[in-house]
Amino acid sequence: MKRIGILALQGAFAEHTKAIKRLGEEAFEIRQKSDLDKSIDAIIIPGGESTVIGKLLKEMDMFDTLKMLITEGLPVFGTCAGLILLAKRISNDDHSYLDAMDISVKRNAYGRQLGSFQTINYFLGIGDIPMIFIRAPYIEEVSETDGVEILAEVDGNIVAARQNNILVTAFHPELTEDLRVHRYFLDLLPKA
Repeated sequence: MKRIGILALQGAFAEHTKAIKRLGEEAFEIRQKSDLDKSIDAIIIPGGESTVIGKLLKEMDMFDTLKMLITEGLPVFGTCAGLILLAKRISNDDHSYLDAMDISVKRNAYGRQLGSFQTINYFLGIGDIPMIFIRAPYIEEVSETDGVEILAEVDGNIVAARQNNILVTAFHPELTEDLRVHRYFLDLLPKA
């Protein structure tokens, strides 16, 4: 059984926890720095407010430890705000956060709350899946020379990608009953 840590500082962490448990794996919520010291096989960074999550990571002295774990190869899945936190570049923000994935993202790319929407679209290796976007970013640019693989696009905008140990989606798979994106992430983990 894999042990998946869900960053639980803010955002849709409870839904990710339920999805991982429904897939038969162990999920626990990361709420403080000492939770990062526990034996974990992967981390999920949920959607929410990227600026708030980034600030809390620093205030709670979790930022450097989380960044080190990801840099050392711990598999990580970021949804919406998690995607923003993992990106090396944010086109409409002065700074970045974890600088882990060689992509450029645009935050609130579809507008504010009124720009939220649902669709069904193709995800490479899975097929057509439901996608829920809430004040979502999208990926404006990927570094294909650094092995970033585009997994899904909606209306010409990149909404899912993978690079080495990192998976990101601009949408919220945890808000649907469809577990295939979470299963895709779990299948990326090293086999025991």
